[in-house]
Amino acid sequence: MSDAENSAPGGPADGGRADDSRADGTPAQDGRADGGRAQGGRADTVAALAEKIRAIGQQSTGGPDLPPADRGADGAEPAATPDASARQAPKPDEQRAQALRATAEVLTAGGAPADFAAAAVAELGEGAAELLRADPWAVLALPGVRPEQADGFARGLLGAGAGPGDERRARALVPWLLEQAALRGDSAVEIGEVAAGLERLGLPEPATALQAVVVDGLVMPFQDELTGPEARATAAGSDEDDEPPTRTLLALERLALAEESLADGLVRVMSTFVPGEDAADGAEDAEGGEDAADAEAPEGGEDTETETETETATAAGAAPDDGPDAEAGTGSGAGSGAETAGGLAEAAVGSTPPAPGPAAWEAAATAAPSSSATALVRAVADSALVAHTGGEASRAEAAALLHAAQGLGLRAWAATWTDQGRQSLAGLLPAGAAPDVATLADLLSGTAGPGRSGDGTLALDLLIVLDAPLLDAELAATLLESLADGTRLVLSGDPGQLWSAGPGRFFADLLAAKVCPVVASRTPDFGPIGELVSSVGIGELQPVDAPDKEVVILTAKDGAEAVHRAVQLLTDSIPRALGIPAEQVVLLTPGHGGSAGTRALNAAAKARLNPGPGRFGGFDPGDRVVHSPAPGVIRPGRVLDGDATGLHLELSDGTRSTVAPAEAAKLRHGWALTVHQAVGRRWPGAVVVLPDDAGAGLTRQWVYTAFGRAERHLSVVHAAGPALPQAVAERPARPRTTRLRTILAENAEPAY
Repeated sequence: MSDAENSAPGGPADGGRADDSRADGTPAQDGRADGGRAQGGRADTVAALAEKIRAIGQQSTGGPDLPPADRGADGAEPAATPDASARQAPKPDEQRAQALRATAEVLTAGGAPADFAAAAVAELGEGAAELLRADPWAVLALPGVRPEQADGFARGLLGAGAGPGDERRARALVPWLLEQAALRGDSAVEIGEVAAGLERLGLPEPATALQAVVVDGLVMPFQDELTGPEARATAAGSDEDDEPPTRTLLALERLALAEESLADGLVRVMSTFVPGEDAADGAEDAEGGEDAADAEAPEGGEDTETETETETATAAGAAPDDGPDAEAGTGSGAGSGAETAGGLAEAAVGSTPPAPGPAAWEAAATAAPSSSATALVRAVADSALVAHTGGEASRAEAAALLHAAQGLGLRAWAATWTDQGRQSLAGLLPAGAAPDVATLADLLSGTAGPGRSGDGTLALDLLIVLDAPLLDAELAATLLESLADGTRLVLSGDPGQLWSAGPGRFFADLLAAKVCPVVASRTPDFGPIGELVSSVGIGELQPVDAPDKEVVILTAKDGAEAVHRAVQLLTDSIPRALGIPAEQVVLLTPGHGGSAGTRALNAAAKARLNPGPGRFGGFDPGDRVVHSPAPGVIRPGRVLDGDATGLHLELSDGTRSTVAPAEAAKLRHGWALTVHQAVGRRWPGAVVVLPDDAGAGLTRQWVYTAFGRAERHLSVVHAAGPALPQAVAERPARPRTTRLRTILAENAEPAY
């Protein structure tokens, strides 16, 4: 059916669709504007149902419910009795085979490929055949299926009875439109935009259909109060002064509950936080080895406000701070965490975590290696939730905080997005410091980290999460659910970089809500590359002085020439002139398709660096690859060999992995990546390719992120003409519709 890559990194979420269009081909901005004007009475009708459906959704969160039998996560019906379970248990493979055969027959009868049977059973359960016969438009729930294909399938099964106004069609189209919006990063969609999408898809009376879908509970409606420029623009055209302007949003239940859970977790952590006390202020028998420090420490926290910024700091004109020596430590958090997780978890049960008081925190802040690190330590001393913003150099401040907290006796860990980030942060710690750093995925899965307490939460007093802008709403909610009451949480990241591949904009919404202190790093990224990235961040594209060819800009007349120049830089120019080997250089481009997308670049790079017949599913030993087990997650590696069990890879962290044949679709050649695939990683050399057909999809956020992937050398192969400076100056980011900021505003007090 359709290209499944649209749901993977490099699809619409990261510029894979160059014109940023809607799923039905209509430009995104047109859909938003027209839908917002057209709704009027329809919005009011659906908004009246919001409280009723919202109450139903809240009731559904009271405890774990079994999924419906015909849409179970694994397709198995819940057992009614032990005897029934005993009868069914011996034949799971036979039952699945029967379900696959029956589903394939239904798909074939409707004119769809029988190969989709496995996906249908996985998504709809073992009753997929019966469900598809009763509701052919349920096929829209399968990955890659589009409305016109579902309509054709329905006509194949129902004949003339498959009309455009069929109630079953509306029930499938509304969630499908919301799923397409989620692929673009939206966790909710304005009701006018959904109605406009239904009109474009030929659905009669969209307002009536929306009302029925809301009543059935297939989606959740909300009325959110507008804030910022949208609120001012709406109020300017209204005569009502007493009622604040609102908008009606529709959301998939999983995303609505994720943002509600995320906001609840943030408020819980903040409201249950209890700061420590100095020994002199506590019990009389408290041991006070730090009495002298207590007597000299300033009371209160006046200095905290002067060092804590409420806006993102710009690097221009800021004096560089001296950070910790990057080569001082070389630990690996994953190994040590795996070895100690069990012991720490056992020790955590029944123990009382240390609670250093203001004097101890002030001493640690004073000893911090830079003024920005001092500000961060002071903010964490007084608050359970702290946001920390800055570029690559600001990671040294997170390392300083981790070391200081461990010195105070706290159970402190840091989490990064990638294994490379983990290694980099561990290298910033002082020599001999415990490298308690893990990737976020390993921390949450228990593969690394401090282990779990008796109540199932992470055995931590402080967690520092780097690369925070990359967390989508669902992952962030999972993270907050894993933290115990009162745990200190520091969310650190660069607000100028691309947001998450999944729906939501967690970090940006948190900053906008102003519910916690924000410490903006004053440590700039050094060198010509850092200067260029900083200028892009403030909307300017200025030439920089690069005496050692740290930055090189090349022009190309079209995509074909851009591919030729980029591969020449990768294979010859950069290794020969700068001594950076080709395996340490990455090609970055907006999307997978197009004249200079990852497909074209990887094909050209393979032909030059590792030509071969592709005897293992298109891959040969020695090929550079990336494995994407989930959207927004990549694992770079190299093919060793292959056999019937799959492709054997050596990953960038030195480990080995086998990609089974069933997972082969998640494997790509890795000389060229999309920028969304590259987030959380840096390379000694980076070649950013800007093809002539990608201009409309460029944003300042994309350019900022792409240029920042280079450590020592950045080449830009530029065929986009004036679209590049225009994007930097005029298009900060593709807007996302989310609800987290509104929920936080309703439930948390402003911090400033």
